[in-house]
Amino acid sequence: MDALPQPYYSTKHGDAYLGDSKEILATGAFDGAADLIMTSPPFALRRKKQYGNVDADQYVAWFMEFASLFHRVLKPRGSLVIDIGGSWNPGEPTRSLYHYELLIELCRIPGHKFYLSQEFFWYNPARLPSPAEWVTVRRERVKDAVNCVWWLSKEPHPKADNRRVLRPYSESMRELLRRGYKAQLRPSGHDISTKFGKDNQGAIPPNLLEFANTESNSRYLRACRQAGLAPNPARYPHGLPEFFIKFLTDPGDLVLDPFAGSNVTGESSERLGRKWVAIELVEEYLKGSRFRFEEFCVGDWVDSSGQKMFIITDPDGRYTTAPKRRPNSGRSKGSNRAKSIMKVSAERNS
Repeated sequence: MDALPQPYYSTKHGDAYLGDSKEILATGAFDGAADLIMTSPPFALRRKKQYGNVDADQYVAWFMEFASLFHRVLKPRGSLVIDIGGSWNPGEPTRSLYHYELLIELCRIPGHKFYLSQEFFWYNPARLPSPAEWVTVRRERVKDAVNCVWWLSKEPHPKADNRRVLRPYSESMRELLRRGYKAQLRPSGHDISTKFGKDNQGAIPPNLLEFANTESNSRYLRACRQAGLAPNPARYPHGLPEFFIKFLTDPGDLVLDPFAGSNVTGESSERLGRKWVAIELVEEYLKGSRFRFEEFCVGDWVDSSGQKMFIITDPDGRYTTAPKRRPNSGRSKGSNRAKSIMKVSAERNS
């Protein structure tokens, strides 16, 4: 068994590793350690992407190479959450069943089966109409704007608490709570008791999660441009991992992402006080993912062209960019922190 490699980078709460997650997880270093695996693996898309993706007819076999390792690293009450998009069959407006076939296979593996705790659906209202031939040209289909999100677990009762993800009450519900609720039989036949009028500090969310994926000028993207790095093109919005991290873990728990990409999962975990492990095969994506954390990307200057700039680090940990502030501009947020870091860095590199 190979030894666990050194992290590519580390933060206060987590470690990011460069390499194949099959090989890194096979070291046994994380066996029984993870409370949640939160990930978005490459989808089985018809059009090949630069980050690599597998054909639909090979997808289940490809993913199952990871499944036993995922089962092994999870704690007994841990969860596996997979964000997985659908795909169209070649040459016709019909849908592939690959992601449903994967779900069924995961739930019947001898020796390390998973349970389907619940299926979720992520609705992205900002998604563009596609595939164009069937949606915008022939007008035979509507916009595909939903991803399936499979919540799987090692046992029927994984750690979970929906009180941590309550939504604000609607105005009509707040009004009902103010004037009180009278128990009655509803037209649907449901007998609603007086408990319906109890203020539970929020509404239980549905399994349809709406998050627009519209990131276009974030710190991560601007810092990647500044460093000349290609950003990972397949990023889910922070709201998606944050929902499941809050729902399925406690502060201090370990969240693992074996297909980390730009490490949105790690950034969300860091912000929520969870430990995290990220594994990514493409070095350029992992290199850029550092800029999601203040240890590697601080400050917010504006140069003479009006472009916002940062102090960022190179792979050796040296601070490489310290752009000047525009004349007569006010001190930007983070400038004192950035100056102190530059001073420490200069002493460290001298």
